[in-house]
Order: sequence, then structure tokens, then C-alpha cells
Amino acid sequence: MREKPLPLEAGGELPGVRLAFETWGRLAPDGSNAVLVLHALTGDSHAAGPAGPGHPTTGWWDGLIGPGLALDTDRWFVVAPNVLGGCQGSTGPSSTRPDGRYWGGAFPALTQRDQVAAEAGLADALGIDRWALVIGGSMGGMRAVEWAVSRPERTGALLLLATTAAASAEQIAWADIQLHAVRDDPHWRGGDYHDTGRGPDAGLGLARRIAHVTYRSEPELHVRFGRAPQGAEDPLNGGRYQVGSYLDHHAAKLVRRFDAGSYVVLADAMNTHDIGRGRGGTRAALRRVSARTLVAGVSSDRLYPLAQQAELAAGIAHADRLRVIESPHGHDGFLIEVEQVAALVRELMGQ
Repeated sequence: MREKPLPLEAGGELPGVRLAFETWGRLAPDGSNAVLVLHALTGDSHAAGPAGPGHPTTGWWDGLIGPGLALDTDRWFVVAPNVLGGCQGSTGPSSTRPDGRYWGGAFPALTQRDQVAAEAGLADALGIDRWALVIGGSMGGMRAVEWAVSRPERTGALLLLATTAAASAEQIAWADIQLHAVRDDPHWRGGDYHDTGRGPDAGLGLARRIAHVTYRSEPELHVRFGRAPQGAEDPLNGGRYQVGSYLDHHAAKLVRRFDAGSYVVLADAMNTHDIGRGRGGTRAALRRVSARTLVAGVSSDRLYPLAQQAELAAGIAHADRLRVIESPHGHDGFLIEVEQVAALVRELMGQ
């Protein structure tokens, strides 16, 4: 819990910031073995471990973190915070203000720089002056590169996965459609729905359906589903196709566990991502990075295409060359292809 207000890049401040986090392993006496793991848009702090209270599934990188794994918790002290603006214990729209009311639609706009500032406060509270490694994919990669640019002295090594130096017009466009889906739901109420008993579930579910298509690849969807109907349903008479049922499933899963207000705040923050803003442009900003760096993209990613990771790799002096995660799964490949990500971790950390 940060007692002092957190100044925000767009102006104003956020009082009483709280970040939820999970840790694995033990911090060395000199603090030299700390690793920061940063999650994507609808992730949370539960990067590893079994399902349990508040976490309906196993950790989203469960095969990467643990004894004997690439992030070996017998060696490393791994920290995974829930991002500022999130809804899994960190301060966000579903949190209460100092006066006891829900933040709701009054929650301020955030940028990746604000979120990293909050994470730096967490590092201070844990006694970590410098991360041995900062790793993140997608939105987590945005925060990871922000760490390395704004706090190079605190970032020893950097692994950027399926991310970008700045949100592109197409990425902003996809997010904008999703934001409209949530905000146009009649139960959105300007974000002030947390005490009404009913939120914009339909809008959030639609946003998730749209997003999930961009997270996967066309060949994968074709191979998995093709034009097959869902069970005995007849698409000619209003029935669903299997691919539609698949999207319905993922929409329902997200609605059960995620707050629509957080989805809006975090998607807006991703749209603001531009590592070069106020720093003389992307190239000048990336020249600030002093960390040993690997940059990797996913071969079939149509949302964060390889050209964006190539720009990062070319702009960071210590990035060597772009690595490619071979996967048919599209953008989600950085979460699915754990063995390939593990190999990158081992290469970067000299294991």
C-alpha cells in the first residue's frame, strides 16, 4: 500500500495506491535475485500455482515459474504484481475511494508510465533496488520496456515478448471497437455500476469476443473449427458454428472474473503506450536501455506483428537480434509456447 498520492502523467494524482502481488522463492540478502513478471491485459498476479480462492485456473505461466524451471524459484525471487487499474486486488475502478464510494467512472486515466511508477513503489517496499530480470508480453511487455527506458539503473536484463514500442493505429482501432462495446452497454452507466447489482456484462462479453479473434490466427481457427456447427445446432436455423461457441465460452469466462471498468481503463492505457512520447521519439527513448535484452515475437501474430518487435530489437543496443517464437496460435503464442519462452529466459540469464 502506497500511502502517499501517486502523481499521474495526464495530471492529478491517485491517493492510497494498493498493488496486489504474488511471490515465489526467497529474496537474497543483497536483493540481487529478484525477477519482475508483468501480465497482459486480462491477466493478474497468479502467474504460477494451482487454482484456488480468487484464481479459478492454474497460473498463466505455470510451466515457467517454479523449482527447476526456467525461472527457478530455488534461485530467483519472482514477483508478479496485479497491474494498477486492475481488478484482482490492485487499486482500480472497482476499488473504493477514501470516502468509501466506488471509484467507478471517476477513476482517473492511466498510462503505462503511471503503472510502472506504482510498480517501482512496490519494488521499494520489498527492498528491491534492481531487478535481475524484467519480463512481459503484450501489455506486460509495454510495461517492461517502460521499466528499462525510465529506470535503466533498476533493470538488469529485459525480455520483451509480442509487444511494441508504441501502440499502432490498428491496435488502437481494435481496442476502440471493444471500448465502444462496453460503453454502449446500457448497464455501463458511465462506469458507475458497481453498486447497482448489474454491470455491462453483454458489452464486456462482446469486447472479449472481438479481442479473442485478434489473439489467435486464421489458420488455427480454420484447423480447429472450420465451418462445423456446434453439436446438433443448425446454423441455417439460428444455430451456432463451433467457432461461435468457442467465442461465447471465452466471453463468459471473462465476464465471471473481470471488471468491465478495469477493462476500459487498461485498454485505454494500452492505447496511450508510446515509449518515445516526450523523449525525442522511439529511437532516442530506446537508446536509454542499458539492460541485456532479448526481443521475441510470435510467427503467426496478426495483432502485434513481427515488424514491431524488429523495431524494438533494432533500437536497443544490447538486444542482439530478433527471436521468433514459432507457433500457429497467433498473439497468444507467448503464453502457450512456454518451452520456447523458457529457452529465451535461459539464454538471457546464462543458464
